[in-house]
Amino acid sequence: MPVGERVDPYAQFNFIVEIDDVEVAGFTEVSGLSAESDVIEYREGHEPATVRKLPGLFKFTNITLRRGYTESSVLWEWRQSTLDGKTVRHDGSVVLLDEEHKEVMRWSFREGWVAKYDGPALNSTTAEAAVESVEIAHEGIALGG
Repeated sequence: MPVGERVDPYAQFNFIVEIDDVEVAGFTEVSGLSAESDVIEYREGHEPATVRKLPGLFKFTNITLRRGYTESSVLWEWRQSTLDGKTVRHDGSVVLLDEEHKEVMRWSFREGWVAKYDGPALNSTTAEAAVESVEIAHEGIALGG
């Protein structure tokens, strides 16, 4: 890239959510695209007082999806499968788009299931849209583009 060439960051509002075999409408917000590792500290007796650090268990934050409430009950039905003791798992992706609506980055998760469902907060003194949200627990996330 030439010196001085301007590179703007992508807008955070231009994304889609893909979940296999689950019909979902556009989401207004996605959060929880993170991964971390536990840190295991140890010290060998013959070394100076220096702590060595090794990667431990990998942890993946639940992905939270929020959208305007519609007549579609697909998110609740996905949650209901777990409440019924028959958890249904799906793979999915959060896809970041550029200004021309072309894919520029993809966060793909595997073995996702709805760990939490929040129905809309209702308030007769406002004119805001009713919003529902789900938290998807999953077993791994990968970043690709």
